[in-house]
Amino acid sequence: MNIMKQVLGYAWTLVMAILIISGISCNEIHAQLGRALGLPSPLPNIVYILADDLGYGDVSAYNPEGKIRTPNIDKLAARGMRFTDAHSPSSVCTPTRYAIMTGRYPWRSRLPVGVLRGYSRPLIEEERPTVASMLRSRGYRTGVVGKWHLGLGWTPKPEHAGRLADPMYGIKDEMDPAHIDLDKPMTAGPNSVGFDYSFVLPASLDMPPYAYVENHRLVEPLTSSTPLSKPDTGYAGAFWREGLKSPSFDFHDVLPRFVRQANDFIRQQQSGKPFFLYVPMPAPHTPWMPIAPWKGRSAVGEYGDFTEQVDASVGAILNTLDSMGFSKNTIVVFTSDNGPYWRSDYISKYNHRSAGPWRGMKGDAYEGGHRIPFIVSWPGKVKPGSVSHATTTLANLMATAAEITGDNNPRHIPEDSYSILPVLTGKSAQVTGQTAVVHSSSVGFFAVRKGDWKLIEGLGSGGFSTPKQIKPKPGGPDGQLFNLKEDPAEEKDLFSTHPDKVKELRQALKQIRDAEHKKAVVSTY
Repeated sequence: MNIMKQVLGYAWTLVMAILIISGISCNEIHAQLGRALGLPSPLPNIVYILADDLGYGDVSAYNPEGKIRTPNIDKLAARGMRFTDAHSPSSVCTPTRYAIMTGRYPWRSRLPVGVLRGYSRPLIEEERPTVASMLRSRGYRTGVVGKWHLGLGWTPKPEHAGRLADPMYGIKDEMDPAHIDLDKPMTAGPNSVGFDYSFVLPASLDMPPYAYVENHRLVEPLTSSTPLSKPDTGYAGAFWREGLKSPSFDFHDVLPRFVRQANDFIRQQQSGKPFFLYVPMPAPHTPWMPIAPWKGRSAVGEYGDFTEQVDASVGAILNTLDSMGFSKNTIVVFTSDNGPYWRSDYISKYNHRSAGPWRGMKGDAYEGGHRIPFIVSWPGKVKPGSVSHATTTLANLMATAAEITGDNNPRHIPEDSYSILPVLTGKSAQVTGQTAVVHSSSVGFFAVRKGDWKLIEGLGSGGFSTPKQIKPKPGGPDGQLFNLKEDPAEEKDLFSTHPDKVKELRQALKQIRDAEHKKAVVSTY
Protein backbone atom coordinates (compact mmCIF):
# COMPACT_ATOMS: atom_id res chain seq x y z
CA MET A 1 0.00 0.00 0.00
CA ASN A 2 2.81 2.43 0.90
CA ILE A 3 4.58 1.64 -2.39
CA MET A 4 1.36 2.34 -4.29
CA LYS A 5 0.95 5.69 -2.53
CA GLN A 6 4.51 6.61 -3.42
CA VAL A 7 3.97 5.68 -7.08
CA LEU A 8 0.76 7.74 -7.24
CA GLY A 9 2.50 10.64 -5.55
CA TYR A 10 5.37 10.58 -8.05
CA ALA A 11 2.89 10.32 -10.93
CA TRP A 12 0.85 13.28 -9.67
CA THR A 13 4.01 15.35 -9.19
CA LEU A 14 5.10 14.53 -12.74
CA VAL A 15 1.67 15.51 -14.16
CA MET A 16 1.71 18.77 -12.22
CA ALA A 17 5.24 19.55 -13.45
CA ILE A 18 4.27 18.88 -17.08
CA LEU A 19 1.19 21.08 -16.82
CA ILE A 20 3.11 23.92 -15.18
CA ILE A 21 5.83 23.72 -17.85
CA SER A 22 3.01 23.89 -20.40
CA GLY A 23 2.00 27.24 -18.94
CA ILE A 24 -0.99 26.18 -16.85
CA SER A 25 -1.07 27.72 -13.37
CA CYS A 26 -1.53 25.75 -10.14
CA ASN A 27 -4.82 27.59 -9.54
CA GLU A 28 -6.17 26.47 -12.91
CA ILE A 29 -4.92 22.91 -12.34
CA HIS A 30 -6.79 22.71 -9.06
CA ALA A 31 -9.90 24.21 -10.69
CA GLN A 32 -9.82 21.68 -13.53
CA LEU A 33 -9.32 18.81 -11.09
CA GLY A 34 -12.28 20.03 -9.04
CA ARG A 35 -14.49 20.17 -12.11
CA ALA A 36 -13.39 16.68 -13.15
CA LEU A 37 -14.30 15.31 -9.71
CA GLY A 38 -17.64 17.16 -9.65
CA LEU A 39 -16.66 19.36 -6.70
CA PRO A 40 -18.29 22.77 -6.09
CA SER A 41 -16.66 25.64 -7.98
CA PRO A 42 -14.25 27.69 -5.87
CA LEU A 43 -15.49 31.14 -4.93
CA PRO A 44 -14.38 33.68 -7.53
CA ASN A 45 -11.95 36.47 -6.78
CA ILE A 46 -13.45 39.93 -7.21
CA VAL A 47 -11.51 42.96 -8.47
CA TYR A 48 -13.56 46.16 -8.49
CA ILE A 49 -11.91 49.06 -10.34
CA LEU A 50 -13.59 52.43 -9.82
CA ALA A 51 -12.46 55.34 -11.99
CA ASP A 52 -13.01 58.86 -10.66
CA ASP A 53 -15.06 61.31 -12.77
CA LEU A 54 -14.79 59.16 -15.92
CA GLY A 55 -17.58 59.79 -18.40
CA TYR A 56 -19.74 57.36 -20.35
CA GLY A 57 -18.30 58.79 -23.56
CA ASP A 58 -14.67 58.55 -22.43
CA VAL A 59 -14.56 54.78 -23.07
CA SER A 60 -14.16 54.03 -26.74
CA ALA A 61 -16.26 50.86 -26.46
CA TYR A 62 -19.15 53.18 -25.58
CA ASN A 63 -18.19 56.07 -27.84
CA PRO A 64 -16.26 54.89 -30.92
CA GLU A 65 -16.46 58.40 -32.38
CA GLY A 66 -14.86 59.94 -29.28
CA LYS A 67 -11.34 61.32 -29.27
CA ILE A 68 -10.09 59.14 -26.39
CA ARG A 69 -8.84 55.59 -26.96
CA THR A 70 -9.21 52.98 -24.21
CA PRO A 71 -7.96 49.65 -25.65
CA ASN A 72 -7.57 47.91 -22.28
CA ILE A 73 -11.04 48.78 -21.03
CA ASP A 74 -12.39 47.82 -24.46
CA LYS A 75 -10.61 44.47 -24.13
CA LEU A 76 -12.33 43.93 -20.79
CA ALA A 77 -15.67 44.67 -22.46
CA ALA A 78 -14.86 42.13 -25.18
CA ARG A 79 -14.21 39.55 -22.44
CA GLY A 80 -17.47 40.23 -20.63
CA MET A 81 -20.66 42.26 -20.45
CA ARG A 82 -21.03 45.98 -21.14
CA PHE A 83 -24.01 47.73 -19.52
CA THR A 84 -25.61 50.69 -21.31
CA ASP A 85 -27.99 51.75 -18.51
CA ALA A 86 -25.83 51.71 -15.38
CA HIS A 87 -25.90 54.57 -12.87
CA SER A 88 -24.01 55.93 -9.91
CA PRO A 89 -26.34 56.46 -6.92
CA SER A 90 -25.04 60.03 -6.73
CA SER A 91 -23.46 62.46 -9.15
CA VAL A 92 -20.49 63.16 -6.85
CA CYS A 93 -17.73 61.21 -5.09
CA THR A 94 -18.39 60.42 -1.42
CA PRO A 95 -22.09 59.49 -1.66
CA THR A 96 -21.49 56.96 -4.43
CA ARG A 97 -18.66 55.33 -2.48
CA TYR A 98 -20.92 54.99 0.55
CA ALA A 99 -23.51 53.21 -1.62
CA ILE A 100 -20.95 50.88 -3.20
CA MET A 101 -19.66 49.79 0.19
CA THR A 102 -22.98 49.52 2.06
CA GLY A 103 -25.62 48.80 -0.59
CA ARG A 104 -27.66 51.74 0.70
CA TYR A 105 -28.53 54.96 -1.07
CA PRO A 106 -26.26 57.72 0.24
CA TRP A 107 -29.07 59.98 1.42
CA ARG A 108 -29.74 57.40 4.16
CA SER A 109 -26.37 58.33 5.72
CA ARG A 110 -25.48 61.19 8.06
CA LEU A 111 -24.41 63.21 5.02
CA PRO A 112 -27.39 63.15 2.64
CA VAL A 113 -25.93 65.97 0.51
CA GLY A 114 -22.31 66.86 -0.18
CA VAL A 115 -18.88 65.24 0.05
CA LEU A 116 -16.33 64.66 2.78
CA ARG A 117 -12.85 66.19 2.83
CA GLY A 118 -9.42 64.85 3.72
CA TYR A 119 -9.74 65.51 7.45
CA SER A 120 -13.31 64.19 7.70
CA ARG A 121 -14.32 61.45 10.10
CA PRO A 122 -15.82 58.12 8.95
CA LEU A 123 -19.19 58.30 7.22
CA ILE A 124 -19.94 54.57 7.34
CA GLU A 125 -21.72 53.87 10.61
CA GLU A 126 -20.13 51.65 13.25
CA GLU A 127 -21.20 48.01 12.89
CA ARG A 128 -22.69 48.73 9.46
CA PRO A 129 -22.08 45.68 7.21
CA THR A 130 -20.12 46.44 4.07
CA VAL A 131 -19.31 44.39 1.00
CA ALA A 132 -15.79 43.99 2.42
CA SER A 133 -16.94 42.71 5.81
CA MET A 134 -19.45 40.39 4.17
CA LEU A 135 -16.85 38.92 1.83
CA ARG A 136 -14.36 38.55 4.66
CA SER A 137 -16.99 36.57 6.57
CA ARG A 138 -17.15 34.28 3.52
CA GLY A 139 -13.41 33.59 3.71
CA TYR A 140 -12.10 36.30 1.40
CA ARG A 141 -8.85 38.19 1.85
CA THR A 142 -9.89 41.83 1.37
CA GLY A 143 -7.91 44.86 0.27
CA VAL A 144 -8.43 48.45 -0.85
CA VAL A 145 -5.87 50.50 -2.75
CA GLY A 146 -6.71 54.00 -3.93
CA LYS A 147 -8.83 57.02 -3.09
CA TRP A 148 -10.92 56.31 0.02
CA HIS A 149 -12.98 59.52 0.49
CA LEU A 150 -15.22 57.99 3.17
CA GLY A 151 -13.53 59.54 6.20
CA LEU A 152 -10.86 58.40 8.63
CA GLY A 153 -10.76 58.17 12.41
CA TRP A 154 -8.30 61.00 12.97
CA THR A 155 -7.32 61.21 16.65
CA PRO A 156 -8.03 64.62 18.16
CA LYS A 157 -5.63 66.20 20.59
CA PRO A 158 -6.70 65.73 24.24
CA GLU A 159 -8.11 69.25 24.52
CA HIS A 160 -10.40 68.58 21.55
CA ALA A 161 -11.41 64.98 22.35
CA GLY A 162 -14.76 66.10 23.76
CA ARG A 163 -15.87 67.08 20.26
CA LEU A 164 -16.20 63.38 19.39
CA ALA A 165 -19.46 63.28 21.37
CA ASP A 166 -21.10 65.14 18.48
CA PRO A 167 -22.00 62.52 15.82
CA MET A 168 -21.74 65.22 13.12
CA TYR A 169 -18.28 66.34 14.20
CA GLY A 170 -15.99 65.94 11.22
CA ILE A 171 -18.92 64.99 8.97
CA LYS A 172 -20.76 68.21 8.19
CA ASP A 173 -17.43 70.05 8.23
CA GLU A 174 -13.99 68.44 8.27
CA MET A 175 -11.80 68.56 11.35
CA ASP A 176 -9.29 71.36 11.77
CA PRO A 177 -5.86 69.73 11.24
CA ALA A 178 -4.56 71.86 14.12
CA HIS A 179 -6.93 69.88 16.39
CA ILE A 180 -5.55 66.48 15.25
CA ASP A 181 -2.70 64.51 16.76
CA LEU A 182 -1.09 63.58 13.44
CA ASP A 183 1.40 61.27 15.13
CA LYS A 184 -1.37 58.90 16.24
CA PRO A 185 -2.83 56.13 14.04
CA MET A 186 -6.43 56.47 12.89
CA THR A 187 -9.02 54.81 15.07
CA ALA A 188 -11.26 53.91 12.13
CA GLY A 189 -11.22 53.67 8.37
CA PRO A 190 -11.04 50.92 5.73
CA ASN A 191 -9.67 48.32 8.15
CA SER A 192 -12.55 48.84 10.58
CA VAL A 193 -15.19 48.21 7.89
CA GLY A 194 -13.90 44.89 6.59
CA PHE A 195 -10.61 45.40 4.78
CA ASP A 196 -7.64 43.29 5.83
CA TYR A 197 -5.27 45.64 4.01
CA SER A 198 -5.60 49.28 3.02
CA PHE A 199 -3.35 51.73 1.21
CA VAL A 200 -5.32 54.87 0.54
CA LEU A 201 -5.43 58.56 -0.17
CA PRO A 202 -7.75 60.21 2.39
CA ALA A 203 -9.88 62.03 -0.20
CA SER A 204 -9.56 63.45 -3.72
CA LEU A 205 -6.15 64.28 -5.10
CA ASP A 206 -7.02 67.98 -5.03
CA MET A 207 -7.85 67.94 -1.29
CA PRO A 208 -5.34 67.99 1.59
CA PRO A 209 -3.76 66.19 3.28
CA TYR A 210 -1.56 64.90 0.50
CA ALA A 211 -0.27 61.66 1.97
CA TYR A 212 -0.71 57.91 1.88
CA VAL A 213 -2.38 56.04 4.72
CA GLU A 214 -1.50 52.36 5.10
CA ASN A 215 -3.58 50.33 7.54
CA HIS A 216 -4.70 53.48 9.38
CA ARG A 217 -1.20 54.98 9.70
CA LEU A 218 0.41 57.79 7.73
CA VAL A 219 3.19 56.32 5.61
CA GLU A 220 5.11 59.59 6.06
CA PRO A 221 4.44 62.45 8.49
CA LEU A 222 2.71 65.61 7.30
CA THR A 223 5.76 67.81 7.76
CA SER A 224 5.59 69.65 4.44
CA SER A 225 2.99 71.75 2.63
CA THR A 226 1.97 72.86 -0.82
CA PRO A 227 0.48 76.12 -2.09
CA LEU A 228 -2.70 76.36 -4.14
CA SER A 229 -2.09 75.12 -7.68
CA LYS A 230 -3.73 76.47 -10.84
CA PRO A 231 -6.47 78.56 -9.19
CA ASP A 232 -7.45 80.08 -12.55
CA THR A 233 -8.47 76.82 -14.26
CA GLY A 234 -11.99 76.59 -12.89
CA TYR A 235 -11.27 73.45 -10.86
CA ALA A 236 -9.71 71.77 -13.89
CA GLY A 237 -6.24 71.03 -15.20
CA ALA A 238 -3.45 70.60 -12.64
CA PHE A 239 -5.58 72.11 -9.87
CA TRP A 240 -5.22 71.30 -6.19
CA ARG A 241 -5.86 73.11 -2.92
CA GLU A 242 -3.19 74.31 -0.55
CA GLY A 243 -2.47 72.21 2.53
CA LEU A 244 -0.23 69.79 4.37
CA LYS A 245 1.63 67.03 2.55
CA SER A 246 4.22 64.36 3.16
CA PRO A 247 7.75 65.38 2.11
CA SER A 248 8.11 62.87 -0.73
CA PHE A 249 4.50 63.04 -1.97
CA ASP A 250 4.52 63.36 -5.76
CA PHE A 251 1.21 64.26 -7.42
CA HIS A 252 2.35 62.77 -10.73
CA ASP A 253 3.15 59.40 -9.14
CA VAL A 254 -0.12 58.83 -7.26
CA LEU A 255 -1.90 56.81 -9.95
CA PRO A 256 1.24 54.74 -10.78
CA ARG A 257 1.84 54.18 -7.05
CA PHE A 258 -1.65 52.81 -6.58
CA VAL A 259 -1.24 50.49 -9.57
CA ARG A 260 2.00 49.14 -8.07
CA GLN A 261 0.35 48.60 -4.69
CA ALA A 262 -2.69 46.91 -6.26
CA ASN A 263 -0.47 44.58 -8.25
CA ASP A 264 1.58 43.78 -5.15
CA PHE A 265 -1.62 42.81 -3.34
CA ILE A 266 -2.60 40.49 -6.20
CA ARG A 267 0.84 38.88 -6.29
CA GLN A 268 0.62 38.11 -2.58
CA GLN A 269 -2.54 36.01 -3.06
CA GLN A 270 -0.93 32.61 -3.44
CA SER A 271 -2.79 30.42 -0.96
CA GLY A 272 -5.84 29.64 -3.10
CA LYS A 273 -7.98 31.72 -0.73
CA PRO A 274 -10.39 33.98 -2.66
CA PHE A 275 -9.68 37.69 -2.56
CA PHE A 276 -11.58 40.94 -3.01
CA LEU A 277 -9.58 43.94 -4.21
CA TYR A 278 -11.26 47.34 -4.40
CA VAL A 279 -9.26 49.81 -6.52
CA PRO A 280 -10.83 53.29 -6.37
CA MET A 281 -8.51 55.18 -8.72
CA PRO A 282 -7.94 58.92 -8.13
CA ALA A 283 -8.22 59.67 -11.85
CA PRO A 284 -9.18 61.24 -14.17
CA HIS A 285 -10.41 63.55 -11.40
CA THR A 286 -8.34 66.70 -10.98
CA PRO A 287 -5.49 67.36 -10.90
CA TRP A 288 -5.12 66.23 -14.50
CA MET A 289 -1.47 65.19 -14.39
CA PRO A 290 -0.59 62.63 -17.07
CA ILE A 291 2.97 61.35 -17.22
CA ALA A 292 5.10 60.16 -20.12
CA PRO A 293 4.33 58.35 -22.39
CA TRP A 294 0.71 59.57 -22.11
CA LYS A 295 1.42 63.29 -21.87
CA GLY A 296 0.36 64.87 -25.17
CA ARG A 297 -0.84 61.53 -26.51
CA SER A 298 -4.58 62.20 -26.97
CA ALA A 299 -6.48 64.85 -28.88
CA VAL A 300 -8.35 65.95 -25.75
CA GLY A 301 -5.65 67.78 -23.81
CA GLU A 302 -4.53 66.87 -20.30
CA TYR A 303 -7.87 65.25 -19.50
CA GLY A 304 -7.72 62.92 -22.49
CA ASP A 305 -4.09 62.08 -21.78
CA PHE A 306 -4.89 61.31 -18.14
CA THR A 307 -7.85 59.15 -19.16
CA GLU A 308 -5.65 57.14 -21.51
CA GLN A 309 -3.24 56.67 -18.59
CA VAL A 310 -6.18 55.35 -16.55
CA ASP A 311 -6.84 52.85 -19.33
CA ALA A 312 -3.20 51.73 -19.26
CA SER A 313 -3.46 51.36 -15.47
CA VAL A 314 -6.45 49.06 -15.90
CA GLY A 315 -4.41 47.08 -18.40
CA ALA A 316 -1.54 46.72 -15.93
CA ILE A 317 -3.88 45.21 -13.32
CA LEU A 318 -5.44 42.86 -15.88
CA ASN A 319 -1.97 41.75 -16.97
CA THR A 320 -1.04 40.91 -13.39
CA LEU A 321 -4.19 38.83 -12.97
CA ASP A 322 -3.29 37.00 -16.19
CA SER A 323 0.32 36.42 -15.20
CA MET A 324 -0.69 35.02 -11.81
CA GLY A 325 -3.22 32.63 -13.35
CA PHE A 326 -6.13 34.32 -11.54
CA SER A 327 -8.07 35.62 -14.55
CA LYS A 328 -10.12 32.49 -15.21
CA ASN A 329 -11.69 32.61 -11.75
CA THR A 330 -11.85 36.36 -11.20
CA ILE A 331 -14.76 38.74 -11.61
CA VAL A 332 -13.44 42.09 -12.82
CA VAL A 333 -15.71 45.11 -12.60
CA PHE A 334 -14.79 48.42 -14.18
CA THR A 335 -16.92 51.53 -13.66
CA SER A 336 -16.89 55.19 -12.58
CA ASP A 337 -18.16 56.95 -9.46
CA ASN A 338 -20.15 59.57 -11.42
CA GLY A 339 -20.18 61.47 -14.68
CA PRO A 340 -17.30 63.63 -15.95
CA TYR A 341 -16.40 67.22 -15.14
CA TRP A 342 -16.68 68.31 -18.75
CA ARG A 343 -18.13 71.74 -19.44
CA SER A 344 -19.80 72.82 -22.69
CA ASP A 345 -16.74 74.91 -23.65
CA TYR A 346 -14.61 71.76 -23.47
CA ILE A 347 -17.01 70.00 -25.86
CA SER A 348 -16.60 72.87 -28.32
CA LYS A 349 -12.83 73.09 -27.91
CA TYR A 350 -12.02 69.39 -28.27
CA ASN A 351 -15.05 68.11 -30.19
CA HIS A 352 -15.34 65.34 -27.61
CA ARG A 353 -18.45 64.50 -25.63
CA SER A 354 -17.16 63.08 -22.35
CA ALA A 355 -20.69 62.21 -21.20
CA GLY A 356 -21.47 60.63 -24.54
CA PRO A 357 -25.00 61.34 -25.82
CA TRP A 358 -26.30 62.29 -22.39
CA ARG A 359 -27.17 65.76 -21.11
CA GLY A 360 -25.13 67.42 -18.36
CA MET A 361 -22.05 66.43 -16.40
CA LYS A 362 -20.78 65.58 -12.94
CA GLY A 363 -23.04 66.82 -10.15
CA ASP A 364 -26.16 66.97 -12.30
CA ALA A 365 -29.46 65.16 -11.97
CA TYR A 366 -29.41 64.85 -15.75
CA GLU A 367 -28.12 61.59 -17.25
CA GLY A 368 -24.60 62.93 -17.83
CA GLY A 369 -24.19 63.27 -14.07
CA HIS A 370 -24.81 59.63 -13.21
CA ARG A 371 -25.01 57.37 -16.28
CA ILE A 372 -21.66 55.65 -16.32
CA PRO A 373 -19.63 52.95 -18.03
CA PHE A 374 -20.09 49.60 -16.29
CA ILE A 375 -18.32 46.47 -17.48
CA VAL A 376 -18.18 43.01 -15.86
CA SER A 377 -15.90 40.16 -16.93
CA TRP A 378 -16.22 36.65 -15.49
CA PRO A 379 -14.85 33.84 -17.67
CA GLY A 380 -17.18 30.90 -18.01
CA LYS A 381 -20.11 32.76 -16.45
CA VAL A 382 -20.53 36.01 -18.39
CA LYS A 383 -20.81 35.74 -22.17
CA PRO A 384 -17.89 37.49 -23.90
CA GLY A 385 -18.82 40.58 -25.90
CA SER A 386 -22.35 40.72 -24.49
CA VAL A 387 -24.31 43.92 -23.96
CA SER A 388 -27.00 44.46 -21.33
CA HIS A 389 -29.63 47.21 -21.34
CA ALA A 390 -30.73 46.41 -17.78
CA THR A 391 -31.06 49.41 -15.50
CA THR A 392 -28.70 49.02 -12.56
CA THR A 393 -26.89 51.07 -9.92
CA LEU A 394 -23.56 50.71 -8.12
CA ALA A 395 -25.48 50.03 -4.90
CA ASN A 396 -26.14 46.54 -6.31
CA LEU A 397 -22.65 45.22 -5.54
CA MET A 398 -23.57 44.09 -2.01
CA ALA A 399 -26.53 41.89 -2.99
CA THR A 400 -24.72 40.54 -6.05
CA ALA A 401 -21.66 39.52 -4.04
CA ALA A 402 -23.91 37.95 -1.41
CA GLU A 403 -25.69 35.82 -3.99
CA ILE A 404 -22.46 34.80 -5.71
CA THR A 405 -20.94 33.62 -2.43
CA GLY A 406 -24.13 31.99 -1.12
CA ASP A 407 -24.44 34.38 1.81
CA ASN A 408 -27.96 34.35 3.31
CA ASN A 409 -27.46 36.72 6.23
CA PRO A 410 -30.36 39.23 6.14
CA ARG A 411 -28.01 41.97 7.36
CA HIS A 412 -26.11 41.63 4.11
CA ILE A 413 -29.15 42.43 1.93
CA PRO A 414 -29.69 46.16 2.59
CA GLU A 415 -32.56 48.31 1.39
CA ASP A 416 -31.24 49.45 -1.97
CA SER A 417 -29.11 46.56 -3.23
CA TYR A 418 -30.37 44.00 -5.77
CA SER A 419 -28.40 41.16 -7.27
CA ILE A 420 -27.48 41.51 -10.93
CA LEU A 421 -26.23 37.91 -11.06
CA PRO A 422 -29.19 36.69 -13.19
CA VAL A 423 -28.41 39.46 -15.70
CA LEU A 424 -24.72 38.57 -15.77
CA THR A 425 -25.42 34.88 -16.37
CA GLY A 426 -28.05 35.55 -19.05
CA LYS A 427 -30.99 34.30 -17.00
CA SER A 428 -32.78 37.65 -16.89
CA ALA A 429 -32.88 40.81 -19.00
CA GLN A 430 -33.62 43.04 -16.00
CA VAL A 431 -32.64 43.25 -12.35
CA THR A 432 -35.13 41.10 -10.44
CA GLY A 433 -37.12 42.89 -7.72
CA GLN A 434 -35.78 46.35 -8.54
CA THR A 435 -38.86 48.34 -9.53
CA ALA A 436 -37.17 51.74 -9.73
CA VAL A 437 -33.80 53.39 -9.06
CA VAL A 438 -32.87 56.71 -7.48
CA HIS A 439 -30.07 59.16 -8.20
CA SER A 440 -29.18 62.24 -6.15
CA SER A 441 -27.44 65.35 -7.44
CA SER A 442 -24.74 67.46 -5.82
CA VAL A 443 -27.30 69.89 -4.34
CA GLY A 444 -29.70 67.14 -3.28
CA PHE A 445 -32.15 66.90 -6.18
CA PHE A 446 -33.68 63.42 -6.38
CA ALA A 447 -34.16 61.75 -9.74
CA VAL A 448 -36.25 58.58 -9.78
CA ARG A 449 -36.22 56.25 -12.76
CA LYS A 450 -38.85 53.64 -13.56
CA GLY A 451 -38.84 51.98 -16.96
CA ASP A 452 -38.49 54.60 -19.67
CA TRP A 453 -39.58 57.44 -17.39
CA LYS A 454 -37.49 59.70 -15.19
CA LEU A 455 -38.67 62.34 -12.72
CA ILE A 456 -36.35 65.04 -11.34
CA GLU A 457 -37.63 66.68 -8.16
CA GLY A 458 -36.47 70.20 -8.89
CA LEU A 459 -35.86 72.67 -11.70
CA GLY A 460 -32.43 73.11 -13.22
CA SER A 461 -29.50 70.69 -13.36
CA GLY A 462 -29.21 70.29 -9.59
CA GLY A 463 -25.46 70.16 -10.10
CA PHE A 464 -22.62 71.84 -11.99
CA SER A 465 -24.36 72.70 -15.25
CA THR A 466 -26.11 76.05 -15.52
CA PRO A 467 -28.73 76.88 -14.53
CA LYS A 468 -28.14 74.92 -11.34
CA GLN A 469 -31.42 75.68 -9.58
CA ILE A 470 -34.52 77.50 -10.81
CA LYS A 471 -37.16 78.73 -8.39
CA PRO A 472 -40.61 77.39 -9.36
CA LYS A 473 -43.19 79.95 -10.41
CA PRO A 474 -46.46 80.11 -8.42
CA GLY A 475 -48.75 77.41 -9.77
CA GLY A 476 -46.06 76.18 -12.15
CA PRO A 477 -44.17 72.88 -12.30
CA ASP A 478 -41.74 72.11 -9.51
CA GLY A 479 -40.03 69.22 -11.26
CA GLN A 480 -39.04 67.74 -14.61
CA LEU A 481 -40.28 64.61 -16.37
CA PHE A 482 -38.63 62.88 -19.31
CA ASN A 483 -39.25 59.78 -21.40
CA LEU A 484 -35.71 58.54 -21.97
CA LYS A 485 -36.68 56.10 -24.70
CA GLU A 486 -38.19 58.81 -26.88
CA ASP A 487 -36.01 61.65 -25.59
CA PRO A 488 -32.63 60.37 -24.38
CA ALA A 489 -31.16 63.89 -24.46
CA GLU A 490 -33.76 65.10 -21.91
CA GLU A 491 -34.82 68.03 -24.08
CA LYS A 492 -38.62 67.71 -23.86
CA ASP A 493 -40.01 68.22 -20.35
CA LEU A 494 -43.34 66.36 -19.99
CA PHE A 495 -44.02 67.29 -16.36
CA SER A 496 -47.10 69.45 -17.08
CA THR A 497 -48.63 67.10 -19.64
CA HIS A 498 -48.32 63.79 -17.75
CA PRO A 499 -49.52 64.41 -14.17
CA ASP A 500 -50.40 60.73 -13.69
CA LYS A 501 -46.83 59.69 -14.49
CA VAL A 502 -45.48 62.33 -12.09
CA LYS A 503 -47.73 60.93 -9.37
CA GLU A 504 -46.64 57.35 -10.12
CA LEU A 505 -42.95 58.19 -9.93
CA ARG A 506 -43.35 60.21 -6.74
CA GLN A 507 -45.07 57.23 -5.18
CA ALA A 508 -42.23 54.97 -6.31
CA LEU A 509 -39.73 57.36 -4.71
CA LYS A 510 -41.72 57.35 -1.47
CA GLN A 511 -41.73 53.55 -1.38
CA ILE A 512 -37.97 53.47 -1.80
CA ARG A 513 -37.47 56.05 0.92
CA ASP A 514 -39.60 53.96 3.27
CA ALA A 515 -37.92 50.65 2.33
CA GLU A 516 -36.57 48.22 4.90
CA HIS A 517 -34.20 45.25 4.61
CA LYS A 518 -35.15 42.65 2.03
CA LYS A 519 -35.02 38.88 2.17
CA ALA A 520 -31.74 37.17 1.31
CA VAL A 521 -31.29 35.44 -2.03
CA VAL A 522 -29.75 31.98 -2.39
CA SER A 523 -27.02 31.63 -5.01
CA THR A 524 -28.17 30.29 -8.37
CA TYR A 525 -25.06 30.57 -10.50
